[in-house]
Amino acid sequence: MASSAQPPAAAGGGGPDGGSLAGDGETFGDRSLSQGLSVLVGLGLCVTMLGLGCAVELGQLGQQLRRPVGLLLALLGQFVAMPLVAFLLAVIFALDEVAAVAVLLCGCCPGGNLSNLMSVLVDGDMNLSIIMTASSTLLALFLMPLCLWIYSRHWINTAVVQLLPLGAVSLTLGSTLLPIGLGVLIRYRHPRAADLLVKISLWSLLVTLVVLFILTGTMLGPDLLAQIPASVYAIAVLMPLAGYALGYGLATVFKMPPHCRRTVSLETGCQNVQLCTAILKLTFSPEIIGSMYMFPLLYALFQSAEAGLFVLADSYKQDTLGEEEDTDISYKKLKEEEVADTSYGTVTTEEHNSIQMEPTQTAL
Repeated sequence: MASSAQPPAAAGGGGPDGGSLAGDGETFGDRSLSQGLSVLVGLGLCVTMLGLGCAVELGQLGQQLRRPVGLLLALLGQFVAMPLVAFLLAVIFALDEVAAVAVLLCGCCPGGNLSNLMSVLVDGDMNLSIIMTASSTLLALFLMPLCLWIYSRHWINTAVVQLLPLGAVSLTLGSTLLPIGLGVLIRYRHPRAADLLVKISLWSLLVTLVVLFILTGTMLGPDLLAQIPASVYAIAVLMPLAGYALGYGLATVFKMPPHCRRTVSLETGCQNVQLCTAILKLTFSPEIIGSMYMFPLLYALFQSAEAGLFVLADSYKQDTLGEEEDTDISYKKLKEEEVADTSYGTVTTEEHNSIQMEPTQTAL
């Protein structure tokens, strides 16, 4: 899909105190296992993008193009807010160039399929979620290399950034258009098959991330994993939280209803970690990226956990509101019954030998 960049001379050595964390070639051990991991990453990305295409309906796409709120939110959230957050966190925590590139790559990625699943769980706007994910994925073809070029200038004097393969990044992004287009076609021709493929892609996302986490940890070994500084773990925790908060604030500025705010929040914070993993694995050699190959997997872990807390908090809030509404309805019904029981009638005569009862309400 893309050739790996050659390792710079400055990319060796270092440790958890801010030096370069790229390990030597022996860190990844068995080359056949490394190649198998590359195949797994590529297949997982293709299945995910196929599922994304199967979730897009041409009718909804036409509506969004006529009123492109979802497109605008995807642009602002994924290619303005998140790259800036990634850059600021990398500078604040004084990351070395290798860790900074991994963080920037993750921050500049489009939205991921996890947000679509979470939007369903929080009773969000599923159509808006799908359109934002699809729009950000297409925009990434041009805007992701641009954002990487802009924000990597801070580390321009380092060998890793000088060899940053923006062309290979674009090529990897371009290769995702085929499965997306195929998915759209399947949705148009065979809607039931498309629904099944969407479910398969969501399950494959979870399985692939678990397998990647286990295999990568095995290949890197405990020694190199221990060299990942605490600042990288802190960024993996803070970055999704910042994305969720900024997304909610952005939707509030646009005066969107609560269920749309929840959707935009999840769309902004959930990054396409499969794409980030594929770019790191397929465009950088192990000698360059070293243990920072783990960052998108750490991000996936924490973004899923935080999104899960988001879902639980929303469910608790909905249950609480439901109980209050039930109590209010029961109270009103009881008051109506009391009023009915204390109603009396007055007798009036309009004609000879005619008696009429007129109900009157007495104050409680």
